[in-house]
Amino acid sequence: MANRLTRITTRSGDQGKSGLADGSRHSKTDAVFAALGDIDELNCALGIVVTHLASDHPLRATLIDLQSRLFDLGGAVAMPGTILSLADEVAALETHVAQFSEQLGPLANFILPGGTIAGSQMHLARAVSRRAERSLWSLIEQRPDIYDSSLAVFLNRLSDALFVFARVLNLSSPELFWQQKPR
Repeated sequence: MANRLTRITTRSGDQGKSGLADGSRHSKTDAVFAALGDIDELNCALGIVVTHLASDHPLRATLIDLQSRLFDLGGAVAMPGTILSLADEVAALETHVAQFSEQLGPLANFILPGGTIAGSQMHLARAVSRRAERSLWSLIEQRPDIYDSSLAVFLNRLSDALFVFARVLNLSSPELFWQQKPR
């Protein structure tokens, strides 16, 4: 693989603007950078979960693949006009949700994030996924001719999958249920 970055510190963003992969420069407060930052944070959150899983854990390979798909997603956002559909990945996530849900009991109440370290981190990744989805929908609404909506649908389905994955990771720990405050 060729070297992609020759310098990390460029100072090109010191005036509040940053560049996209197509060479265009935008304010760092632009919706595109909010979406990119949230997608990157989600990828980092999944990376933390992966570090807590044994190399043979049934979810580990799936999560690493999802990290690569998030990198693809970020690349498509960073290069406006890139044609990328994640419709196949949405279908794959639905299959994962169905398969892993078979291991779980029905939900009779809202559950609180917690349980094992990996399960708790997965809940955090789920919350970041929801934020990334909102950021991406905001960007898509501003620039509907540039970004495919399947990118945001992927994040929606991913957050569903991460919820199920958190429950799977917490099978060895009792789930914490929301208790409504007495009136």
